[in-house]
Amino acid sequence: MKTIKTIIAFLAIVFTISCEDRLEVVPEDNVASSTVFSSLETINGLVVGIYSKNQSGDLNGNPQLISEFMSDNVNFVGSFPSLQEIDQYETLATNVTIDNTWFDGYELIAAANNVIQNLPDVSTEDVTGLTEDMKTTFIAEAKFLRALTYFQLVNLFAQPFQFSAGTNLGVPIVTAFFEGGDISEFQLERSTVNEVHTFIEQDLLDAAAALPEDNGTRAEAGSARALLARLYLYREQWAQAADLANQVISSGEYTLASDYDFYDDNPNSSEHIFVTINTPTDGPQEAAGSDEVYVNFFNPAPGGRGDAPFSQNLIDAFAAEAGDRRFDELSQAASDAGGNNTFFTTKYPDIVNNASDGMVLRITEMYLIRAEANLRNGSSVGDSPLNDINLLRNRAGLANLGSVDLAAISLERRKELCFEGHRRMDLLRNNLNLRPGGGPESAPGADKVIFPIVDDEINNNPNITQNPGNF
Repeated sequence: MKTIKTIIAFLAIVFTISCEDRLEVVPEDNVASSTVFSSLETINGLVVGIYSKNQSGDLNGNPQLISEFMSDNVNFVGSFPSLQEIDQYETLATNVTIDNTWFDGYELIAAANNVIQNLPDVSTEDVTGLTEDMKTTFIAEAKFLRALTYFQLVNLFAQPFQFSAGTNLGVPIVTAFFEGGDISEFQLERSTVNEVHTFIEQDLLDAAAALPEDNGTRAEAGSARALLARLYLYREQWAQAADLANQVISSGEYTLASDYDFYDDNPNSSEHIFVTINTPTDGPQEAAGSDEVYVNFFNPAPGGRGDAPFSQNLIDAFAAEAGDRRFDELSQAASDAGGNNTFFTTKYPDIVNNASDGMVLRITEMYLIRAEANLRNGSSVGDSPLNDINLLRNRAGLANLGSVDLAAISLERRKELCFEGHRRMDLLRNNLNLRPGGGPESAPGADKVIFPIVDDEINNNPNITQNPGNF
């Protein structure tokens, strides 16, 4: 069993050149030319560049933060106007945060499309060291990262599948290479949520079939299967969700950690399936890097901003059952930015180096997916829902339950995954208000529980439809 289950954007399969050096070799205005497909070094550099784009705080950082404070896990006390708008369900199409997420997302998709579209035509006879197996792996990595990004975008800019069985508008699907993140040149209407999900599903099926089971520090077959399990859960395809989660659990590539040390800057834990590694040498990724978002917002002063403490509702959820190690060991008492005494998560502890990692997929989520999908489907693929939930409770220092229902599974899911960006979608897909006792503005299906299509896209694309609401 391997020990490293992480993604680090500046490592390559063959070479040890830094990410920054690779990006100098592969400039943005030349990535579609035949020159960059003429050597193994530059081809690998293109793929590494996609991983680097995934480090953007607007793709891996802000969406997780926003998921937590739009819902009932975080009491946001920050002063950034763009984040305050979102927190108060008053998001405008001119909001700079969502603008950055939209364009950074499509910039990553463009980089992935470049590899997916052009690498198949590259002859291994013309590139020293390049093999067909390498080509297959590179393309599969690009498909996984493209799928991950489309999933992020459709979750933010569209109502979930449950809103109208997926017939509602999602986001535009672009498969061609283009410069930067501006897709308005294509003049595309938005595809439906079902169409976007189908596209994501195919990318992940392709990636799962083509990626190695062990791909060192990069995306691998288990990463694709795990994200596919999440997609099926969100779509209420219970049998498929349970099956894919069980495949990941039973693969032997990942194991449930015995304690919570994997949060303490431990990317080598077998708990991790896919992690965005952030290091002190990364630097900004066009906007604030994801390390800056996680460290600055989720930590109190002096190391952080103190903007995103536990909500009282989440504190109460943990307090209802004393001795939960997920609170006792993963929280700290401190004052927030407003001077209130509260608690902060310690899941992003590397304040000194400003380099805590972003957890995208880990084995714990697979147990939760399997438990929920089996319960809803009346099945016991891999194990029973009760056994899966008690396994997680035992690690948390809690007594076994005698039975489980959906509420019990949802509570364990909340306490396991808090501050990791799952809560908003978990509430929406279960038709629950994002705020306890919340009004119509935070109810499922409300206009601004999702983001508006950004103003720059609306102004330059007459064919795209804006989401309902006063933007």
